[in-house]
Amino acid sequence: MSRRKRKENYNRFQSEQFEKFTKKGEVHLRLIQGGAVERVRHTKVDITPRNFHQDDLLGYLEDRNIDIVFAVGPAGTGKTMISTLAGIKGLKAGKIDKFIVTRPAVSVDEQHGFLPGTLQEKMAPWTRPIFDIFEEYYRSDQIDYMLKENKIEIAPLAYMRGRTFKNAFIIADEMQNATDNQMKMLLTRIGDGSKLVVTGDLNQHDRGYESNGLKMFIDRLIEKGSDKIKLVEFTSRDIERHPVVEEVLRLYGEA
Repeated sequence: MSRRKRKENYNRFQSEQFEKFTKKGEVHLRLIQGGAVERVRHTKVDITPRNFHQDDLLGYLEDRNIDIVFAVGPAGTGKTMISTLAGIKGLKAGKIDKFIVTRPAVSVDEQHGFLPGTLQEKMAPWTRPIFDIFEEYYRSDQIDYMLKENKIEIAPLAYMRGRTFKNAFIIADEMQNATDNQMKMLLTRIGDGSKLVVTGDLNQHDRGYESNGLKMFIDRLIEKGSDKIKLVEFTSRDIERHPVVEEVLRLYGEA
């Protein structure tokens, strides 16, 4: 087969693959010069819940009368995805001034000060899933600009002390690793016009503390109730990842 023929076949194959993977809008790509594929980013944030608990979470996030939402449950249930999309939607609509992501450090090996690079680079392994969602709506240079201008802020939980966040959307991720004092400190940082989402999986507790901040506050919330703070509890039946994830959790006795 000639080189020209091989190139024609390759281009045809690539076009077929492009049509296949962009069918029904599943992946948003377009061909550019040289046959390379470039991501086409969304301009509008449309959030479609895939289960009842995701719908509950989205409803609480969009309710102006609710300031803090706890979303707990296993990985793959869409807790962080729905929360991030809601934050991006608010950012694009100008309803918030800042998007903040925080999490607790776990052990000495994972203490951010021991890792190389800037604070953002140190947090990158944990914030990557959130930025994967951001990249569906913003170019990398736009994200870099927002980071530089503090429209997006990435910080360990310890950096939250003494601050008050106004007109911000805050995601506190992996909070099953927070102590009771850390949880109290975080929850009292919220200011006017802000929404705080606390996510975690109580079955993935990595700390050696007897007092788990996430569990202790949820127990308080269930016992006393609140009009301003709501809880959504996801289960393995809400997992929206590959079906084998639910099977893995079943084998670990967590289904």
